[in-house]
Amino acid sequence: MSEQDMSSSQPQESKSISPYGPARSTVKGEPLTKEEIQKYNDFFKASLYLSLGMIYLRSNPLLTTPLDKSHFKARLLGHFGSAPGQIFTYMHFNRLIKKYDLDAIFISGPGHGAPAVLSQAYLEGTYSEVYPECSEDEEGLRKFFKQFSFPGGIGSHATPETPGSLHEGGELGYSISHAFGAVFDNPDLIAVTMVGDGEAETGPLATSWHSTKFLNPITDGAVLPILHLNGYKINNPTILARISHGELESLFKGYGYQPYFVEGDDVETMHQAMAATLEHCVLEIRRFQQQARSTGKAFRPMWPVVILRSPKGWTGPRKINEGKNYLEGYWRSHQVPLTDVHNNPEHLALLESWMKSYEPERLFAANGGRISAELRQELCPAGNRRMSANPVANGGILQKPLRMPDFRDYALKVDHPAVTLEGSMANMAKLLRDIMSLNPTNFRLFGPDETESNKLGNVYEVAKKVWMGEYFEEDANGGNLAPEGRVMEMLSEHTCEGWLEGYLLSGRHGLLNSYEPFIHVIDSMVNQHCKWLEKSLEVSWRHPIPSLNILLTAVVWRQDHNGFTHQDPGFLDVVANKSPEVVRIYLPPDGNCLLSVTDHCLRSSNYVNVIVADKQPHLQFLPMDQAIVHCTKGIGIWPSFSSCPPSTSPDLVMASCGDISTQESLAAISLLLDHFPTLKIRCVNVVDLFKLISHEEHPHGLTSTEYTSLFTEDKPVIFNFHSYPWLVYRLTHGRRNVENMVVKGYREKGNIDTPLELAIRNGTDRFSLAMEAIDRLSEGPGGVLKGKGGMAREELRNEQLRCQGLAFEFGIDPAEITSWTWPRERGGLWSERHHV
Repeated sequence: MSEQDMSSSQPQESKSISPYGPARSTVKGEPLTKEEIQKYNDFFKASLYLSLGMIYLRSNPLLTTPLDKSHFKARLLGHFGSAPGQIFTYMHFNRLIKKYDLDAIFISGPGHGAPAVLSQAYLEGTYSEVYPECSEDEEGLRKFFKQFSFPGGIGSHATPETPGSLHEGGELGYSISHAFGAVFDNPDLIAVTMVGDGEAETGPLATSWHSTKFLNPITDGAVLPILHLNGYKINNPTILARISHGELESLFKGYGYQPYFVEGDDVETMHQAMAATLEHCVLEIRRFQQQARSTGKAFRPMWPVVILRSPKGWTGPRKINEGKNYLEGYWRSHQVPLTDVHNNPEHLALLESWMKSYEPERLFAANGGRISAELRQELCPAGNRRMSANPVANGGILQKPLRMPDFRDYALKVDHPAVTLEGSMANMAKLLRDIMSLNPTNFRLFGPDETESNKLGNVYEVAKKVWMGEYFEEDANGGNLAPEGRVMEMLSEHTCEGWLEGYLLSGRHGLLNSYEPFIHVIDSMVNQHCKWLEKSLEVSWRHPIPSLNILLTAVVWRQDHNGFTHQDPGFLDVVANKSPEVVRIYLPPDGNCLLSVTDHCLRSSNYVNVIVADKQPHLQFLPMDQAIVHCTKGIGIWPSFSSCPPSTSPDLVMASCGDISTQESLAAISLLLDHFPTLKIRCVNVVDLFKLISHEEHPHGLTSTEYTSLFTEDKPVIFNFHSYPWLVYRLTHGRRNVENMVVKGYREKGNIDTPLELAIRNGTDRFSLAMEAIDRLSEGPGGVLKGKGGMAREELRNEQLRCQGLAFEFGIDPAEITSWTWPRERGGLWSERHHV
């Protein structure tokens, strides 16, 4: 490209990628008077002072006496580097909130960005309102400083304790997806979202730029991203801060944005440039929305993005150590800028001079320790228009309960247990369809390209997939695309999960459906959301939000056709590690149980609910009335598949958890009773996985008496589990009779197998379960079979080998396996026929 061409696409003065110099900006203008610039400069200084105070001070908050090391915290923790740019953006957007009466929230993406937003919340008065002990006087300010990154205090991210925050930022990469989730179905909301240039290097952030392809300007609000190029991470340059203007501009135009640059370090000219640029962006957003809403025609505009290039640690000392080392504009300002003030007199004096340059005596001490009423009134919005007080960021306040149909109306008919073959997931989709119909602006279904594959296609009868991209004529032939859709699909688990979290955190409801093996992509995202929920429980002013509901299907036992790479049920282990106050795991064994569990989860608040259910047709076990009772208990004895009454001590307990695991366990019971008709077997099924753990460790856990009443004190237990067997051993650790429990589950053995052959590889098939039971019942002097199981075991092994051979020869399982049902003559209690 020629110099002339480059100049036409970007002003000549904006080509430098240095953060220094007078302001260079795409948008020109001087909307601020000299008096206003002075006020913004004062506000900037006040906020910067608070940010440094949080990092360093535990006393002498207004520097009314000479600073000495007794005033410092013993451990200096926090990050200053990104604070100036975030503060600069926040306060300039406040001007537009006041001028145009905007509904806006601020999302802090840079890591450890709390000083910026906490300082703004304090200056706006919100912080002292929710935490009266941090009052707007000298003592309150001392407490405000001391609590930051301090035992018993608050963290260095925008944690749930931070007013106005719905994005903690503990893990980088989710600011944009959270922002879009918050503005979906919030037509008047603008999410001002700071994206750190280190954060911008993460995979989740990179995919989330595409969220504009799903934003409907008629029904949704807008996200205004501010990419903050301060140049450095902890100890390295950032990629986007070291590429040319032309490349950076082309990148964002390629993403579908119109980039506007604001660059420099000269404070006065930067004030003018930022004020003009943000106002231009707001007016552009409003123009796009007005056009779409007045015509009723949704379109995808080139939404604005601001690229703010300012020095890291802006306004700090440029160099330290007698001019030998850079500080401002370099990675040394990323965290604690001066780390040795306790024992380095030169740095202590430098810090004091730096902090005093923000004039705390004029801006705070002269007003009794608070910002002047004039400055607050002229620069800060009032009431809920303050971004630190916006109810959207405390979404539980705005939450409206879902309108729910009666899930019983969708019941699958079960006249005889384990005889009817139906698709549990396809049936549940009818319930989801009607929920979406009843809640057209309050519920969305999210997933990475798998709604149809996961048998949830019934939802398309009332709600299509959101699509703001181009359309082909073929899309009319089953594409199910529409600008006003309610199903959110993008082949990025990160972005879908981020959208859903933002949607929930702002008070709405939703469900994420995903293939079980690839949900691990968002392990850490779910981990962060669990931590948010747990910490929110400790914050009195945080209102409960709708639960994060994750539906896992395409499960390990039906990934035989996709092979070993698609076989991993270990997400349950990840969730089980989280706080028992916020996590729940359900494995409904059939369609009616799936309906009951789904209804329960969608009505709940402040949980991460994980539901595991296969999408293929399966045997149905319980009529609706029994399914409700079973799911309410979470675990129970199934008399229809037991050969002794619940009140009778069994010879053996056959337990199961998971739909496919349950079917194989029942088939094993049938095989055992074929060979040993008088064997007393108790069938136990688990829906709520946390029933296995002690009630002292989880609110859903069974007491010792309840657990023993199911699993006995001394009888063999063969437990067929959906996931890795070690999880059950872990959950039942310390229980009575655990030494007699054998857990079968996925043991990382797989290939392109038939379903039965995959189960055989892992020991979860009916033959392996039955043989394991025979072995346990034959052990020791008390073994009830007393050596009589040898022939039966041999026959079972022969049949298992025959089935394997057929799989290897023909590639399918025998019909007697795939069409197996519970023998009709065996319905009801076996005790009525065999133990009279």
